[in-house]
Amino acid sequence: MRVVVAEDNALLREGMVLLLSSAGHEVVAVAASGPEVLPALLEHRPDAAVLDVRMPPGFRDEGLRAALAARKEIPDMPVLVLSQYVEETYAEELLGRGASGVGYLLKDRVGRVDEFLDALERVAAGGTALDPEVVTELLTRRRGDPLESLTPREREVLQLMAEGRDNTTIAETLVVSERAVSKHIGNVFAKLGLPPTDSGHRRVLAVLAYLKSAA
Repeated sequence: MRVVVAEDNALLREGMVLLLSSAGHEVVAVAASGPEVLPALLEHRPDAAVLDVRMPPGFRDEGLRAALAARKEIPDMPVLVLSQYVEETYAEELLGRGASGVGYLLKDRVGRVDEFLDALERVAAGGTALDPEVVTELLTRRRGDPLESLTPREREVLQLMAEGRDNTTIAETLVVSERAVSKHIGNVFAKLGLPPTDSGHRRVLAVLAYLKSAA
């Protein structure tokens, strides 16, 4: 996999480069400031980009803005965004611009090597990967119909869906059968008004509906 890494912290940046290279991926470019990000993405058109939200010179949302701009030029370019804290607006904006190939992880997750690489691979494959802590906090903050109609178990299933987990992993995590998981997911789709005619992105649409419901 060809990857662009954008991170202003030199230690973390070089650590990710080493980690990705050791896992067999090729880091084709690195960026240490906001203005460097978009040119690198457009030049190399990587299989995935790992971007810090806040970068110099303003340390506001330079990395996120570059990611959104790049996805306008290169539709569905996989982007995994890193953040020091749970920032609801950034998570919503990233997800709201596209229903595939996006991820949002807290930086602490990078130290959990297997989880970080798994998230990157899922994003590169067109899936989603939301940090469990991000999802938990967002779901705690968000209240409002039709989400209030979800049962506690359906909310657990939706949370795992938001993390990008497949049915088998959800079943193993909740210690239930895959048939039960499919039933819960069907109930979530129905309660969120996502009809069977929707195609393969219904899982992501369910997460988007949750995040946007109280906006």
